[in-house]
Amino acid sequence: MDCPVCKNAMIVMELVEVEIDYCQNCEGIWLDKGEMEMLLGDEAKSRELIGSFRKVKRGGEEARKCPICDKKMEKADIGEGEAVLTIDRCVRGDGLWFDKGELNEIVDKAKLDENNKIKELLADMFGHKTDTA
Repeated sequence: MDCPVCKNAMIVMELVEVEIDYCQNCEGIWLDKGEMEMLLGDEAKSRELIGSFRKVKRGGEEARKCPICDKKMEKADIGEGEAVLTIDRCVRGDGLWFDKGELNEIVDKAKLDENNKIKELLADMFGHKTDTA
């Protein structure tokens, strides 16, 4: 699968039995449909998080194509005020794209990782430092 940002081939990495597509060039992460739920380990919290994404229309970042269906993805905001993050999601529901650091920020800001398990796993997998160390 090719990265929707830099078009390089992504590698597949396994994190808690979830296959994450990762771009070594731009450090973006693709989660297929259902993988966010598996990663968080809490279907209700995951549905609530995904349900809180708001479609946005504004200029700036170029529309990216879904690496699965090749359709333009839509921009979606999560959070409020200064804490808003914008991600890309497939309009057909094939998955979610997170630019470098966005998945970690979302997990942090949504308080979905009380024991820092996900942050530690992401740090181990991608070599990023966490605030828990």
